[in-house]
Amino acid sequence: MKLCDESIKKDNTWKEKGFYIPSFDRDKMIKETVAAPEWVHFGAGNIFRAFQANLSQKMIEQGFDSKGLTVVEGFDYEIIEKMYRPHDNLSILVTLKADGSVEKSVISSIAESCILDSENESEFNRLKEIFSADSLQLATFTITEKGYSLVNAAGEILPAVKEDFENGPEAPKSYIGKVAALLYARYKAGEKKIAMVSTDNCSHNGDKLYDAVHSFAKEWTVGGQVESGFLTYIEDESKVSFPWSMIDKITPRPDDSVNEILKNDGVEELEPVVTSKKTWVAPFVNAEESEYLVIEDKFPNGRPALEKVGVIFTDKETVDKVERMKVCTCLNPLHTALAVYGCILGYTKISDEMKDENLVNLVKKIGYDEGLKVVTDPGVIKPQEFIDTVVNVRIPNVFMPDTPQRIATDTSQKLAIRFGETIKAYEASSSLDVKNLKFIPLVHAGWLRYLMGIDDKGNSFEPSPDPLLEKAQNFVSGIKLGETDKSKVKSAVLPLLRDASIFGVDLEAASMSDLVVDYFMELIAGEGAIRKTLQKYC
Repeated sequence: MKLCDESIKKDNTWKEKGFYIPSFDRDKMIKETVAAPEWVHFGAGNIFRAFQANLSQKMIEQGFDSKGLTVVEGFDYEIIEKMYRPHDNLSILVTLKADGSVEKSVISSIAESCILDSENESEFNRLKEIFSADSLQLATFTITEKGYSLVNAAGEILPAVKEDFENGPEAPKSYIGKVAALLYARYKAGEKKIAMVSTDNCSHNGDKLYDAVHSFAKEWTVGGQVESGFLTYIEDESKVSFPWSMIDKITPRPDDSVNEILKNDGVEELEPVVTSKKTWVAPFVNAEESEYLVIEDKFPNGRPALEKVGVIFTDKETVDKVERMKVCTCLNPLHTALAVYGCILGYTKISDEMKDENLVNLVKKIGYDEGLKVVTDPGVIKPQEFIDTVVNVRIPNVFMPDTPQRIATDTSQKLAIRFGETIKAYEASSSLDVKNLKFIPLVHAGWLRYLMGIDDKGNSFEPSPDPLLEKAQNFVSGIKLGETDKSKVKSAVLPLLRDASIFGVDLEAASMSDLVVDYFMELIAGEGAIRKTLQKYC
């Protein structure tokens, strides 16, 4: 059983082993899609294969569309060269259900895989051809929030971006520069309409994509490298739209236990590829069953009827409410709490943390007691139902190999939106008092303890990657376990706690810093102090 077109068509073992094999004529689908593409996706990672590609497959299989999609990789070309094309653009989706059952599907909806490389003439010309097609309706993105940034952590323009600004759209090197060049090709083909849809897990993602593309259009127009009408084209949402979206589906790194399931079924060549850019990619992706995708319905050139397969289309305000519900209250804050405390308590699986009574109580207090009081019901998804599913089904799923270490990545970039927005809502409320927040400050104190890089047993551990890790660690570098001088500790960490760019608010001005420091003093009392503190309050 090899993951390739011929094997899927001719080897009945796939179906005998319980794999879902789509029944549509794939050759016909590929031919139609290549001739008149409708949907292009940038970012060939796991979330795309588990979610967008599967949505496309459902559309074709259920007769709502006859075309699949084109996937484009613009960061790590080896993903296409070493994983997609050798497997005829097929992949395996293993859905890990909370009841312990697994669903195995072969994802066959990808008609074409492309490399976003302006130095490769044939690859880039093919993409320009796709972007010149009348039929193209949308381009979706999962390139991570960092993919839209044109500056580094210090706010300086990235060298490749600066070079692209100066040199124009002929052979750009930066990711968004290349995307902007493809839009310029679409403009020159007759100002054809398209929706550019970020489906990355970040706030107001459509604006982030628009701002990045608009910067190129503006610089190139001012510099005379493009026709003056290009900027007007990008700014005209009746021609080029940048809808907001909210996406939610957990797709951890492919797990060894899933590899074993597939190997025992007889699937060959399952070995992962680690690219020269350190991307870890396998022929399969494992994911949870739950998934949500809410998109602002703003598509100038029409769109596939994705509402038929579960996508919610609505207005921008509703997308914003759904996103805030998820990111600020019902999921992401709970994940961050589990990530921080999971790392310092020595956990390696989120699901194992949900067997810990203290941690379960902590996330319930944050979500139900503190967060739900200020959440706005978006109407299309009920907050109470969403958080019930998160707490009772999704994060306790023992078959989901997600880790606190993965979720702890970039925590400094997450605290402001995941907790700061709730604090602001309490400050703005006439009926709520910020001083009644007891568990969000406990997470802040836990993060300070996490920054020390010492677990509850006194052993060193390596904190997850974070652009501000070194800076933040400097504030706790002089603090040792067993420290009892509160004034010394407070003077050390107060400048960090006052940093609104990290916490969303100045915690001193919000009258929360003393409580955070008090919790932190308890957490550093010695070995075992983290557990004792959680037992005391949770």
